[in-house]
Amino acid sequence: MSAARYTLAVSDRPPRRRASDLAEVAGLSARGRGASVFVARNEGARPCPGGRPATHEHVVLVFYTGGSATVEQRGLWQLHAGDAFLIPAGEPHRFRALERPEAWALGLCPVCLLADGGGALLEPFERVRSGAAAAVTIPEGRRPFLESLFRELKRETDEVASGGLAVQKSLATLIVAEIARAGAWGQPAGPADLVSDALRFIERRCLEPISLRDVAAALRRSPAHLTTAVRRATGRSVQAWIIAGRLSEARRRLAHTDEIVEVVAERVGYADVTHFTRVFRRAHGLTPAAWRARERRALSTAAR
Repeated sequence: MSAARYTLAVSDRPPRRRASDLAEVAGLSARGRGASVFVARNEGARPCPGGRPATHEHVVLVFYTGGSATVEQRGLWQLHAGDAFLIPAGEPHRFRALERPEAWALGLCPVCLLADGGGALLEPFERVRSGAAAAVTIPEGRRPFLESLFRELKRETDEVASGGLAVQKSLATLIVAEIARAGAWGQPAGPADLVSDALRFIERRCLEPISLRDVAAALRRSPAHLTTAVRRATGRSVQAWIIAGRLSEARRRLAHTDEIVEVVAERVGYADVTHFTRVFRRAHGLTPAAWRARERRALSTAAR
């Protein structure tokens, strides 16, 4: 790999919930549209380096096509054109230096993909979460093809068409396959840590009626110990991660199915639709029904 890694102690301060980086650009678009696959392009926008590390609830793959960046994530990584960088959900990261970076960012909602049978797309991120290298250098001969996949995915996500979601997932699968082929990861580099295990459990079980106690019991830790570890590493509580996963899937179902709100609530782990509505409105400022109506109007306008 041409991407260089340097050892650096990660800050003990809790990460911010968001940072001014490519991941945030992609994440905001997904949050609004209830998408499980989303893409962003950076050409000249300069995320602010430094500051406290950030975490987010989606996984992100960044493919650099120009310039360079130094990113902190379990060490320092120097990234150049042709390098891809993987950020698992909940992984603290931040920019340390930037030199006119140009890049594509692919974001994936882990809970949405697992609920919809697309869990295989998450495998490279699981490798990184378990200790594998986060940076991958794409062979020069494969870079034009990889960028063409990003461009086509961007076109698909910008347009409203029947069958679009299936096409988007297919393109995302091809992108992730290119990264996985270039990475050629073997076995995980080491045992997963407590926080990684907790986030993995939440991603796979948050649509069930679980709580902090259930997560702690599964990992054989006390609720207090787990709460401290997760909040210190990610800046969020265990319950906040559970709610974030549920709301990601709720937005996907509200945006892309005709299920009534009561059914959506049940499918994302809420037996009481009133409680679900209260949690949703607290996060989005609208009831689920009002949020769905707004998204439908936006899609209808975009399709004209």
